[in-house]
Amino acid sequence: MDTLELKPVRRVAGTVRLPGSKSISNRILLLAALAEGETAVHGLLDAEDTQVMLDALERLGIRCRQGKGSVGITGAGGAFPVRQAELYLGNAGTAFRPLTAALALCGGEYRLAGVARMHERPIGDLVDALRSIGAKIDYLGAEGYPPLAVHAGNVRVEGAVRIRGEVSSQFLTALLMALPLAGATSVVEVEGELISKPYVEITLNLMRRFGIEIEREGWRTFRVPSARYRAPGDIFVEGDASSASYFLAAAALGGGPVRVEGVGRDSIQGDIRFIEVLERMGADVAVGDSWIEVRSTGGRLRAIDMDMNHIPDAAMTAAVMALFADGPSVIRNVASWRVKETDRLAAMAKELRKLGAQVHEGADFLRIDPPARLTPGVAIDTYGDHRMAMCFSLATLGGVSVRINDPGCVAKTFPTYFDDMASISERVA
Repeated sequence: MDTLELKPVRRVAGTVRLPGSKSISNRILLLAALAEGETAVHGLLDAEDTQVMLDALERLGIRCRQGKGSVGITGAGGAFPVRQAELYLGNAGTAFRPLTAALALCGGEYRLAGVARMHERPIGDLVDALRSIGAKIDYLGAEGYPPLAVHAGNVRVEGAVRIRGEVSSQFLTALLMALPLAGATSVVEVEGELISKPYVEITLNLMRRFGIEIEREGWRTFRVPSARYRAPGDIFVEGDASSASYFLAAAALGGGPVRVEGVGRDSIQGDIRFIEVLERMGADVAVGDSWIEVRSTGGRLRAIDMDMNHIPDAAMTAAVMALFADGPSVIRNVASWRVKETDRLAAMAKELRKLGAQVHEGADFLRIDPPARLTPGVAIDTYGDHRMAMCFSLATLGGVSVRINDPGCVAKTFPTYFDDMASISERVA
């Protein structure tokens, strides 16, 4: 296994230009592929998750042209031209779930598979919702999980389409993005508590950019028109707010100032609210239209007890920051961590303990009691999860060296992460 030895960091300061948002990038790629006309996508994330989406779209007959700083997509104006294909989607939930829904309404024969962990991530709620309107989908392995075979079904929208909301918001996102292809106005009703609502907001915002306006009543009922997506011409992907969290947290721990560019007060991403965590923990935060700057105010961070259901990815960064707090912190309502790239609740608890913290792992929360000093020389296991690698790199700001196992997993969303963090870091000699 590859490893990366990170030396202790004395302080951080500087500016980082963020890569494009993964959530926005893959949504835009799919919408552009389904739309009428040409879309020029600027600032697209260049990483594994977007590459598997681009590869899949090309296999489905969509023309994708790589330009200087942009990708041109010629949309199909509806269903994909290729009606039989085998698709490999890695561990990209933002590709696998929406493509499953879209292909179920295309009337073709498709097989979708991914890495072993993708085959452990549930998809049953989405499949059940699609089957309820006539889609024909078979499991090729364990019931309720990928890989899948999607067949030509007889899709008819009659009455409300129901989908559970408490496991993953990606199921609702996938359904909403696909239903304009159904040929009739549809109503989606969410059963249970909808988690990660800001990610659904991203979906609604981007669908609007492509000409589809969804009416909703709270977070329970969504009315989806039958209409064609229309290419917006040029569209820009903002910087990834989840990735911003590591640099902003580093500033709170290591002096700063650190400025991230590409995301700010105009962001459509929920993880922009990580700045609330920073402020609650005592950092000094300034926000512009497309930038955020953070610096430390000195001393230990303040402990927090917060519901972080709305920022599940950035919540991992907050959990590592809790190692530097003046008392025990609680990260609440993050049950969705269980079905991410790894079981993040179990993984975070295990790795935080290696650094000396006392951690209580609940069904949907972590309580983290920070140590007086971090344990030096720890080897952090990443479980193939890019966010485990990135957030635990922050432990070096506690005056200890850290070894990151399988650091290449950051290629999923941020291939240059370690170089970018090094560019603002002053390491101990």
